[in-house]
Amino acid sequence: MGLQHKAALQENSRNALALAIEKRDADTIKMVEAAVRHRHVLLAYQPIVQAANPGRTAFYEGLIRVLDETGRVIPAKDFIHAVEETETGRLLDCIALDKGLRALESQPALRLSINMSARSIGYKKWMRTLQRGLARNPTVGERLILEITESSAMLVPEIVVGFMQDLQGKGISFALDDFGAGYTAFRHFKDFQFDILKIDGQFITGIARDPDNQVLTRAMLAVAQQFDMFTVAERVERAEDAAFLQTLGVNCMQGYFYGAPTVCPPWEKETVERASA
Repeated sequence: MGLQHKAALQENSRNALALAIEKRDADTIKMVEAAVRHRHVLLAYQPIVQAANPGRTAFYEGLIRVLDETGRVIPAKDFIHAVEETETGRLLDCIALDKGLRALESQPALRLSINMSARSIGYKKWMRTLQRGLARNPTVGERLILEITESSAMLVPEIVVGFMQDLQGKGISFALDDFGAGYTAFRHFKDFQFDILKIDGQFITGIARDPDNQVLTRAMLAVAQQFDMFTVAERVERAEDAAFLQTLGVNCMQGYFYGAPTVCPPWEKETVERASA
């Protein structure tokens, strides 16, 4: 096979792959747009437990889910990257916040984290959603945690800093999500003043037998300690990893070892049980 012919085949293959990815993303965006339009959006709740006492839940994370045309629950990882930079992504942030605020309002003992993109900071509908929720019940702000991924925070660090300072004055806490997966510039890091640092799961899964991840996680915990940040280890899936993280001094743990995300959290199950009794 000649070099030119081989190069042409490779180029055709790349073009076909690019078209397939483009079509997949377009189909995903249409599916999510339809879910938002019909309000087929819900939160799945996953517990974050205290490392020193895993039987106690420190708080829950509310994870956005959409329903496709068949009613199947679609997790965020299957669509969030396709819609992250679109108007639909901003609307999802609004819906997640609204549902989280209403859950906090109905459950006075609940502490809940909700994900948002830094792109939603200047989105007026998102801020109106927050203001309405706080107006209905000002106490929810003290139990609300807003999670911003490391990569998202670094898009507009100066804007994120001002946004956080304003809302922290209202009692709202902030978590830096997926720490270690992005490209934090430490000259900005000390200005952020996040309350919680969540260590990305790629460093946590299998940590009990991975010396490299042990060193990296210790370094991240040292950073958190220096800046007086509460720490959460993400994607804890095995008993040996949980035990090792306890020895490192992680404050909290999150992962399937302690509970999968569920659209029917304990407080809703209790409501259903009381109604059927």
